[in-house]
Amino acid sequence: MTQLDSVFRREWGPAVATVARWSGDLTVAEDAVQEACAQALRVWPAEGTPDNPGAWLTTVARNRALDRLRRESARPGKELAAVYEQVNASGDAELHPVRDDELRMMFTCAHPALDRSSQLALTLRLISGLTVTEIARALLQSDAAIGQRITRAKNKIRQANIPLRVPPPELLEERTPHVLGCIYSVFTEGYWSTGGPSAIRDELCDEGVRLAGELCALMPGNRDAHALAALVLLHDSRRRTRVDAGGALIPLDEQDRSHWDRGRIARGLEHLRLAEGAPGTYLQQAVIAALHATAPSWQHTDWATICLAYDQLVTMTDSPVVRANRALAVGFRDGFAAGLAELDDVADDPRLARTNAVAPIRADLLRRAGRFDEARRWYRIALDGEGAGSEPARAFLRRRLAECAPETPNGQL
Repeated sequence: MTQLDSVFRREWGPAVATVARWSGDLTVAEDAVQEACAQALRVWPAEGTPDNPGAWLTTVARNRALDRLRRESARPGKELAAVYEQVNASGDAELHPVRDDELRMMFTCAHPALDRSSQLALTLRLISGLTVTEIARALLQSDAAIGQRITRAKNKIRQANIPLRVPPPELLEERTPHVLGCIYSVFTEGYWSTGGPSAIRDELCDEGVRLAGELCALMPGNRDAHALAALVLLHDSRRRTRVDAGGALIPLDEQDRSHWDRGRIARGLEHLRLAEGAPGTYLQQAVIAALHATAPSWQHTDWATICLAYDQLVTMTDSPVVRANRALAVGFRDGFAAGLAELDDVADDPRLARTNAVAPIRADLLRRAGRFDEARRWYRIALDGEGAGSEPARAFLRRRLAECAPETPNGQL
C-alpha cells in the first residue's frame, strides 16, 4: 500500500461522515469523497501532501457535493439553500472532520429498517472505506451480493428519510450491538487482513481502537462497550510484534513480550474491570486476550482458564468457529491428541464450509504432535482453501509446511 493509499484509508470515514452530515445524502457524500481522492492523486504528487490531508479532502469533497446538489434540478431549492447555508455557516472549524460524525454514521447504518447484513456492509464501506471486494471477502459473500446490499441500504435511508444522527438516548441501546459489531469488524480486518500484501493494516487497527474508545465515552455505563474496548486494546498491544521487519508473520509463541505495549495492556485491563458482568460475547474474548497479554511467557499461559472462557463462548454462540479455536486451546491444556479429537467433533459442521478455519488449526495440532506427514497434507489444504488470507499469512503457512518436510538421509531438511 502506498503512502497516499494509507492517507485515503485513514481519512475516508471521517470525510464521508462529515459530508454526509452536511448534505444529508450518503451517495452524494461517498461519490464526493471519491472525487476528492482522485483529485488528490493528480495534485499531491506535484504540489506535496498538505499538512492536514483530512481537511483538504473534506473541503474538496464538500465543494463537489455542493456542485452535485446544485445540478440536481429535482432537489427543492429551499433544501439546497439550507444545505449551502449550513456549510457556509460552519466556518473553518468544520474543515477538520469531527470524529464523532463516524459514530453518528454508524448509528444511522444501524437503523432497524435495514437488515443486519446490509447494516454491516454499509458501515464497513462508509466508515472504514473497505472496498466491495474486501467486504465480500470478510463476510464470505460474493462481490455482487455485497454491492447490491450497499446500494439497497443507501436507497432505503434516502427514501425513508432516515436521519443521519445519533439516535436519542432511549434508542441507543437497541442499535449498540450493531455498532459494536462493526467496530470489531473494522479492527479485525486491520489486525488480521483477509487479503492483500500486508498482514496488518495499521489505519484500520487505529480506527477500531479509537471508535471503541469514542463509544465508551458516549455510553460510559455500557459494559459491552467496555468489553469491546478491552478486547481491541489487549490485542492491539501486540501489534508491532506480530510481523518482522520484512512483514512476515510472527506467531504468538515466538513474539518478544518485552516489546508489547504495556500502556495499552493497562488500559485494556481497566476497561475489562468496567466490563464485569457484560452480557455479550466480547467479555469472554477479552478475558482470553487478557490471559495472553498478562502471561509472563508462552509456557506459563493459563490454558485452563482460557478453555473455560471458550466454554462460555460456545454456550453463548454455538459458533463452530469458536469451537474450532477452542480445540486448539484444549490441545495446549490436555495434549494435542485431545485437541484433535475436539476438532473432529466440529470439523464437519456445514457452517464452516466457506471458511478456512479448520485446516490450519488441524495442521498446527498435527505439527506440534509430531505427525508431520499428516500436517503437510493439511497445510496444503489450508493454502488451497478459500480465504487463506493475506500474502504474509500464506507465506507463514508455507513456512510451516517447509518445517514439516521429511529429513534427507544426511539429516538435512
